[in-house]
Amino acid sequence: MDELEPTADLMRVVEYFDRFAESDANADTVIRAAAVLAECPAGARWPSGTTIRYDAAGRLLPTAAAPPGALGTEPAVWLERTGAPRHLDGVLVGRLRHCLRVASRRGATGPTGLGDPALLEVVLSEEQRRADRVRAMRLLGVDPGRPMCLLAVSGPGTADAVRIIAEHVPVVRSTILGTTTAVLVQDGGTCRELSDVLNTAVVQAFPASCRGADGPWVGMGERLPALAAATSWDQARRALRFASSTWHGRRVIAFERLGSLALLGELPVSRLLGAPDVVRLNDFAATEAGGLAVDTLEAFCLFGSLRRTADELHLHHSTVAARIAQVEAVMGWHVGEALDRFMATLALMMRRIALSSAELSPDPPTGSDARRAVRHQPATDVG
Repeated sequence: MDELEPTADLMRVVEYFDRFAESDANADTVIRAAAVLAECPAGARWPSGTTIRYDAAGRLLPTAAAPPGALGTEPAVWLERTGAPRHLDGVLVGRLRHCLRVASRRGATGPTGLGDPALLEVVLSEEQRRADRVRAMRLLGVDPGRPMCLLAVSGPGTADAVRIIAEHVPVVRSTILGTTTAVLVQDGGTCRELSDVLNTAVVQAFPASCRGADGPWVGMGERLPALAAATSWDQARRALRFASSTWHGRRVIAFERLGSLALLGELPVSRLLGAPDVVRLNDFAATEAGGLAVDTLEAFCLFGSLRRTADELHLHHSTVAARIAQVEAVMGWHVGEALDRFMATLALMMRRIALSSAELSPDPPTGSDARRAVRHQPATDVG
């Protein structure tokens, strides 16, 4: 821009940007062109937090806050010139902002021509080039140098669940991908501890009735390097299958807590529902008395003793023992023995995964399946 003639420089800058305004150029193209013309870094930041910066050589720069003196707010635009400003800097910045606003009015989804969902899909795809994933991260305000954790949220109350997550950990981005909401966080805590905190908060906000929990459910992937976001997202969706729609199950599951149980999450729902023990449990739970007995056994496997189970369910311990005995008679178990107790816990876990998966499916199964085994209202204890 130094080489422009004083008598023609104003019109040349205007014409330079008018060509972009009249074309289908997106924000990246316009800001890059402005930086090259100005011979210094140029940037823009939108109220959504999306920031685009290019250096004088046309290279994408990391995101940064708008500096003092940036022009406007939707978007804010600026030059990052070292030393004294040049006489056309004000004109250049004004035309840059005008072009970006024209591009926005053309109907592009977001300043890049990609909406947040599309950008996040790039970040979460192992099929995209590394450079494209890094660029998408920067456009989303994600620091590629910091680990990230993905959460998958589904079921009724999803928006409130995302709000609860944001109250406990800084949320960088959240967006709906298909039937699941993806939430991206970057912080220094552990997923195990965060899952405990979030589970407590979700249960308090959405207490389970005696017929079970209707959602929301949350799966958490491991905290991994940013370029491994696709792996964390896959883990989050697998953990989501364990988030329980039953009365006593957890609502927030961290993948790192699952260990070998994660292998169960790889089985299709049809195989889980077809397992002989699960079939018998579901058939028995289809009646009111059977549903009460199965729920009570699940509580016993969770709480570990007759007395604590009775306290948690507000029942007499003899009632708890009688209900467990009903299931034992049907299943051929004796849960006082370690192996049978393990078998009962495993079968109940498989049933829980199948029920959760059925609830999370966009087209849940009908008929004599997991829906038929939904919990029944317990009768008042008189024991």
